[in-house]
Parts: sequence; structure tokens; C-alpha cells
Amino acid sequence: MVPVGTQENPPRTRFPIVTAIIVLVNLLVFSYELLVLNNGGEEALNVFVNSYGVVPAEIVNGRHLSTLLSAMFVHAGFVHIIFNMLFLLVFGDNVEDRLGHGRYLAFYFVSGLVASFAQIMVDPTSNIPSVGASGAIAGVLSGYVLLFPRGMVRVLLFLGLFTNIARVPALVIIGFWFLVQFLNGIVSFSVNTAETGGVAYWAHIGGFIAGLVLAPLLKTRR
Repeated sequence: MVPVGTQENPPRTRFPIVTAIIVLVNLLVFSYELLVLNNGGEEALNVFVNSYGVVPAEIVNGRHLSTLLSAMFVHAGFVHIIFNMLFLLVFGDNVEDRLGHGRYLAFYFVSGLVASFAQIMVDPTSNIPSVGASGAIAGVLSGYVLLFPRGMVRVLLFLGLFTNIARVPALVIIGFWFLVQFLNGIVSFSVNTAETGGVAYWAHIGGFIAGLVLAPLLKTRR
């Protein structure tokens, strides 16, 4: 199921300028990554990712703290950025509308920072860089559930050779997503690093919890 839109009451009233800018910056950074890959090959791209991704061992030792922010705009491939930006566009516009532009921007970055620290706490000695906006977007997902508990998600269903649009409660879609992250996070303790299959599940969990805490504090009254 691929989310393609949402329905809320009351509907969004403001253009999501912050969400649009975040998506644009992510796409520009990814375009630069492709340029690095084209000119310098995989080795050059790996240097870029290690330079701007969050490496837990470096953060614990007080080095490269700026990567806590830069890592939110670096992605590991087309699938990674496409799905991250899709989820951000589908859910972020409504969260921004309810919080207001300034509070939403703070909400997004704080959720991303908490996500990174959650992953660092799980494996503080890891030298594997974590990249992507997934942690911040996890906060957006939990914020959406709290702000729009009766929201519906329009999802694209792939049924063999056929496709269809269905409406599913946001609580079901996002609740199932979080359950998968939590179960995979538990399983990740049985391997050498917390990033099972290259996915920082505990960053997703940390960002999600951050959203649950921040959304009620920052939402505007109507």
C-alpha cells in the first residue's frame, strides 16, 4: 500500500511552504550525490556519506556534531528518497497546517535530532553512518495521528496486474508501520549492529516518540 493523499476535517487551509522547501532541499542534495557518484564513482560517494552522515562513535566523542543536521538531507538511493519524500508530502502538509510554519520547522528538526540520538544510544560505538530524513518523518507520522485521529489515508493498492485506490484509517496505516519498526528494532539486538539490513530502526522509533511528545505541546488552538 502506497499512500497518495489524506482526508481530514477540517481540511488544510495554508500552503505547506516549509514542507515544500524541505522536500526541495532533499532533492537538490540527492542530485548532488548523483553528481558525486557520476564524477568520482562509489568511493567518492562513500566519502560524501561518511562526511555528512551521523557516525555514532564520532558523535559520542564530540566530533562532527554538525552531521546531526546534515544527515537529514542525505539519502542512500532512489527508493530511500522517493518513499521518504512521498510520506513527507502526504502527511507533512497537514501537520504543518495545524502547528504553524515556525513550530512545524522546529518540530521536524527536533524529531530528527531525537531520532539520531536514539540510534546512537543503541550502538554508541558504531562506525556505520546513518543518513536520511526517516527519523524526522517518523515524528511527522506520529504527529499526524495525534492531530488527526480520524484522518483517512488514500492508498494505492497493487493487486497483481491491477491497481486501485482505497481509503484506510491513518491510525491503521501508521500504527502498523510503527509496529514493524518496533519489532525489527527488537530483532536488531541479535546482530552485531543496530542497523539490521542497513535500516536504523531505533532512529524511526525515537523520532516517532518525539512526535508523540511534541505535537500536543506545539499545536495551535482552533
